[in-house]
Amino acid sequence: MKQILVRIFLLPMLLSVAGVAAAQKETQPPLQIYGGYSWLSNSFNGLPGQQKELNGWNAGVALQPWHHLRFKVDYSMFRGTNSGASQHAFIIMGGGQYEVTIHRERVFAEALVGEAGLNGNWYIGDATPYLHGDSGSTASLAEFLGGGIDTPVSRHAAIRVEGGVQHSGFVPMDPTSEGSFPSHLDGIPNYFGRLSVGMVWLPRLGSARPSHTARTPVESEIIFEGLRSFGHFKIFTGPGNSYFSTGAIEYDRHSWGRLLGARLDYSADIMPLIVLSQRTKTDVWGNPLSTTYETFPGIGIAPVGFRLLWFDGRRFKPYFVARVGMTGYTRKTFSQDATYYNFSLQQVIGMQVKVNDHWDFRAGIDYFHQSNGFSVPSNPGLDAMAFRGGLSYHLGRARPVN
Repeated sequence: MKQILVRIFLLPMLLSVAGVAAAQKETQPPLQIYGGYSWLSNSFNGLPGQQKELNGWNAGVALQPWHHLRFKVDYSMFRGTNSGASQHAFIIMGGGQYEVTIHRERVFAEALVGEAGLNGNWYIGDATPYLHGDSGSTASLAEFLGGGIDTPVSRHAAIRVEGGVQHSGFVPMDPTSEGSFPSHLDGIPNYFGRLSVGMVWLPRLGSARPSHTARTPVESEIIFEGLRSFGHFKIFTGPGNSYFSTGAIEYDRHSWGRLLGARLDYSADIMPLIVLSQRTKTDVWGNPLSTTYETFPGIGIAPVGFRLLWFDGRRFKPYFVARVGMTGYTRKTFSQDATYYNFSLQQVIGMQVKVNDHWDFRAGIDYFHQSNGFSVPSNPGLDAMAFRGGLSYHLGRARPVN
């Protein structure tokens, strides 16, 4: 089995600066929004001798810091033409940013992971009608490592300059008598330099954490729940011919104040057992070549995520959860040409109902994505809908129901 580095997705992120010199007690803005011009060092089909940079923009938002670490989400888009092929790319990534203040400036390092999308004819344009307009893969895992500096221009604004290395794994299509198949090609760029210049807006300055004379326990929960998939989408993946069930242990901890009127929590879960059912035989895209199913076990972990919980303390509490992680199985998943492992993304909308001072019941609808991010040429993946339900136990001192 091919080995790769485990890339961990962190979720919403960013940092910035406040127009304040570093004092003995530093106040950090709890929310930062940024946007600006972005430059990519090469086109996705920029073979040796045919390199051409791409221009675009990027924007994002960062949550309040925890021990100098912010969680951030970043969206970028690039446009251009190279060797007669249009390049229309978008990248959405989440991650972490660690920051320090030096005099008035705030310096940061960041690591992001997410998904990249590209138009189907990015490799050789419309020159090959037998490929039906698709000359290359259209989705890939994306990573970014870099850093930057924020220079304040007022109490609520700063100029940001950042740069780093971006990676993606788009591959051309190889036409055959049975159709077109993804194939690695020497010379196709996978690493790009990225530079951005823009503005950071700080909607509110000051500490988001109230000062306490006495230490109060942090609100946290452990949730025991089960999940069963029941339907499929085709967003970043191929045909949905697989189903799975899992039990999970989730941990939520109130870590970042409030956002959009909701309590903002750190969220993670462990899936000690996943039971996956898939077609016994498939092609490279995951299309079924048999009518029978095989069932085998796996495990999963989603260590980085967040939860928004509205009406905390009330009996009925709507919530939204987003987490990223990995799943692993005892056989190759979604196609016999794919991988044993997949990167995962979960997004859950549901309702939590107070039972007593310690226990809640909750149920939700889950969008669950799994794919290998084209770490091998075959990446059929799975976009599944699932029912999720369980019991939540509140740690620490019990609180009365309002």
